[in-house]
Amino acid sequence: MKEILYLEVPTPQTQEVCTWLQQNFQAEMGEKIITPDGFRLRFSQLNQNTTEWNELSIFVWSVQRTTYLKVFRVGQPPKTQEKLFLKRLETELRIAFPYQYSEPPEINLSEKSIFEALEKDYPLTVKYFKKMPNGEFDLKRVYWWEKRWREGVKNPQTPKQVIFKTDTSKPSDSPQYDLIYIGGALGVIHAAVMARLGYKVLLIERLPFGRMNREWNISRSELKSLIDLGLFTPTEIESFIAREYKDGFHKFFDAYNPEFAKSQVLHTPTVLNVALNAEILLKLSGEKLKQAGGEIWDETEFLKADINPNLVNIKSLYLPTQTERTATARLLVDAMGTASPIAWQLNGGRAFDSVCPTVGAVIDGGFEPGVWDATYGDVLNTHGDISRGRQLIWELFPGSGNELTFYLFHYHQVNPKNPGSLLEMYEDFFTILPEYRRCDLDKLVWKKPTFGYIPGHFSNGSSDRKVGFDRLILIGDAASLQSPLVFTGFGSLVRNLSRLTDLLNTALKHNLLTAHWLDKIRAYQTNISVTWLFSKGMMVPTGKYLPPAKINSILNTFFGVLAIAPQDIAETFIKDRTTWWIFTKLALKAARINPLLLVWILDFITLGEVLRWTKNFILFMALSVVSFLFGWLPNFTRQIQPWLEPRYPKLWMWLLTTSYALTDGLGKPQTPPLKALKLKMS
Repeated sequence: MKEILYLEVPTPQTQEVCTWLQQNFQAEMGEKIITPDGFRLRFSQLNQNTTEWNELSIFVWSVQRTTYLKVFRVGQPPKTQEKLFLKRLETELRIAFPYQYSEPPEINLSEKSIFEALEKDYPLTVKYFKKMPNGEFDLKRVYWWEKRWREGVKNPQTPKQVIFKTDTSKPSDSPQYDLIYIGGALGVIHAAVMARLGYKVLLIERLPFGRMNREWNISRSELKSLIDLGLFTPTEIESFIAREYKDGFHKFFDAYNPEFAKSQVLHTPTVLNVALNAEILLKLSGEKLKQAGGEIWDETEFLKADINPNLVNIKSLYLPTQTERTATARLLVDAMGTASPIAWQLNGGRAFDSVCPTVGAVIDGGFEPGVWDATYGDVLNTHGDISRGRQLIWELFPGSGNELTFYLFHYHQVNPKNPGSLLEMYEDFFTILPEYRRCDLDKLVWKKPTFGYIPGHFSNGSSDRKVGFDRLILIGDAASLQSPLVFTGFGSLVRNLSRLTDLLNTALKHNLLTAHWLDKIRAYQTNISVTWLFSKGMMVPTGKYLPPAKINSILNTFFGVLAIAPQDIAETFIKDRTTWWIFTKLALKAARINPLLLVWILDFITLGEVLRWTKNFILFMALSVVSFLFGWLPNFTRQIQPWLEPRYPKLWMWLLTTSYALTDGLGKPQTPPLKALKLKMS
């Protein structure tokens, strides 16, 4: 018996597929014998060497809320007829069960609740959100975010206009604030740092401040930058660490992979092994901001910004009373993430190239003993193959007490026909969680949902994405400059916090607030710009059917290489610190272990994208050489700062951005310039 066909049929209605196979599909050859999960196709001639018939066995099964089909050959059926049968079967299956890219219904919350409006289409999602504190509010938030995301994806060339250049202010007009931040999750951390430098800061947040639907993980070594900048003390850092576990696992389903594409578990004990209590972190950051004279306007929605030559004028809406609020500042900082209309406006059709639609929940008990050891994290895991055009990936991080945080996500290339759905993912999540970790959903203690769209950008160089405009700059997910492979927006911000703070402080100090200078203040890293090719290898192109095990085979190949490499290599790669030499060795080793990688990747990319990636790789190599030759530049830059900066501030700014590009931009962070940054903090 030999497997000769393996297909994913993109529908959760497995019984409908089985019935179609048994009743509607006409084999037009052999004798069709119905079985519980499909049928057998028997050919007239007995196998001469055994008593077995020559047959094809066709059956279906369900996992991950989708349907899979396999065909096995028994004996020696006629080869010509077998080939014709397989072709007809796949062709007619694709016609009968095509991809369905559903959209959430249009709803009117003045007529019915969010639960009533969505229950028909997403019954499990409604059922379990009802069990969560603030579940109705959070489900409204999921719906709002998906609608906002879809609007941006479907109208990339004509995004909503929210930034306007005007000249209505007078030169004598004095702005109320130095900085206005829009977005209070990642935004408040950076806002607090800048406020403690002596700047007058306003933070505007759409939600009640301190609420968020994400949990964060990081390593202790990365948290150190928050101490180095003077934002938190070591004691304060400990106050928002929920759990530190001793190891993290990376393992991908490989039951149907070829032998050379199977791998052992990758262990990363010092990667993402510190779980943070995000609410305590945000609360403490907010207190630091206020102590330094900053203000917070929560439950306030950003409407528009008028950019004047000497200030930016912000209009917003205070949601509880629906009253307009305005404020002026020297600089506007967009930290709204993928919901940012500013990011869509500035970057038009390429606001975001890829995205991870991510859903999950914090669960505070209810699992049977032995289901999971809370001293470990499941960093990346798959328990099945491609599901309805997506390779679903799990994350599991223990928190404080009995808390376990679950994430379910997939890598996805942005497409107007198929933007990526949070609500559909939630229906998957509540259906297949027991497949991933044994549980009774009704016995679990649901604390809160975790969800969002985490963006990525396929870089074509250090300046192909706009992150700056006159008196406006994007940070965090709105800038979308984090690794398109690792997708750690929080980690990216923390790793680049010193760099962003130093450059922004310099720009404000010397009033270098035009688009030309602000666009140079970015968390771009040349060493991670090449990883987008690998992330493409985890995205099923919209409308395309791939062998179900292909993405798991790619994942197992590459992470298998990391698993057998020294532990510090894997840590360097996942923490965005990889060098050109390490990256090249890993890529060549993966290609040597699995030469088919070079062929498989062609299912995901075009020739133009191969050329674009080659350009990135050559640039990475060239800058690595330049960085080696000019390794003395950062120290020299700091030595001449007292003389150069006050005399030639523009030259100083250019030299500083160049210095960071050759260090932090290649995964080799500079020591934070404490003397320069702490002057206003003492």
